Amino acid sequence: MSLATINDWNNAINWDKVDGLIPAIVQDNTSGQVLMLGYMNQDALAKTLDTEQVTFWSRTKSRLWTKGETSGHVLQLKSINLDCDQDTLLVKVNPIGPTCHLGTTSCFDSDDNGPAEQPALVFLHQLEQVLASRKDSDPNSSYTASLYARGTKRISQKVGEEGVEVALAATSGDKAELVNESADLIYHLIVLLQDQGLSLADITKRLEERHNKAN
Repeated sequence: MSLATINDWNNAINWDKVDGLIPAIVQDNTSGQVLMLGYMNQDALAKTLDTEQVTFWSRTKSRLWTKGETSGHVLQLKSINLDCDQDTLLVKVNPIGPTCHLGTTSCFDSDDNGPAEQPALVFLHQLEQVLASRKDSDPNSSYTASLYARGTKRISQKVGEEGVEVALAATSGDKAELVNESADLIYHLIVLLQDQGLSLADITKRLEERHNKAN
């Protein structure tokens, strides 16, 4: 649901049901990772829509609280959706820096039981960010930086080579090798996309367009 004004939102939300404070699940707009849970009253929602920076009602401080107002780790608003029961918001954002005050990407990250397995899309998004950060690095500092330094032709060659290796592994029936070669192919493809100023989001968007057109 995408509503135009704060009056539209206030009319759509069942404020009585949530006692004036609606739960707001915050999700990374690119990776889909759930970042945190906060609560909004009507003023917090209005300020979020007005400033396009996510603002909550702090239940401990009893005041409006814009995420990142002291740390600078703000949540830039991309979209808001209301659930079918009109009592929960899904807020999609572009996070600037870590969301959690403990310095982790998500408030749901925890080392209590060892590192949690990440959803595939979340990891790919994080990997893409790491590879993008190597574009202007010293070629001697990493293999990725050396690929960027050698240019588009060499990166393209590597994608082609890895594509052949994937096909050969599948033909031979070696599943372990197929996994290894597929990982190499995806890695080099991400590097090539970054070299061309593109991202995995551009690819998934095109796939979604094709899927919607086919259905």
